[in-house]
Amino acid sequence: MASTPDSPRPAPSGPIVLFDGVCNFCEGSVRFILPRDPGGAFRFAALQSDAGRALALRYGHDPDRLDTLILVDGDRMFTKSDAALRIASRLKLPWRLARIFLIVPRPVRDAVYDLIARNRYRLFGKKSECLVPEPGIRGRFLD
Repeated sequence: MASTPDSPRPAPSGPIVLFDGVCNFCEGSVRFILPRDPGGAFRFAALQSDAGRALALRYGHDPDRLDTLILVDGDRMFTKSDAALRIASRLKLPWRLARIFLIVPRPVRDAVYDLIARNRYRLFGKKSECLVPEPGIRGRFLD
C-alpha cells in the first residue's frame, strides 16, 4: 500500500527494502534479491536497525511491526504483496514477470502474504541477531 505524505520528505536515493532482520525467510528474500538485481539498485535495512527504524517512521510505519516487507521508492512506501511484486518487477527475468499478479485484487494477494507472514518463524525459523552482510555487499546496506 502506498503512503500519502503529509509533508514533503526528502526522497532516498534508489529503492530501499526494509525487512525483519531476525527472520530466516526475510533474510533469504534479501539474499534472493541481491544477485538478481541488475545494477545493484536496491539497498537494504533491517527494521531493527537505526536506519531501518528511522526510515519506517519517516514513512508512517511502526518499526516494531515486523509483519511486512517494505519497499521505499522515492516518496512512496509499499508493503506486503505490493512491495514484494514491485521488487520482483525490477529483478532479472523471469522474476520480473511476477508483476502480472498486481492484477489480482490486493486483499486476495495480501491474505496469502499475511498467512505466510504469520507463520514465517514457525516455518523458516528465527535468529537471535540481524543479518551481518559480507564485505562484498556491505555497501548495499544502510546500517
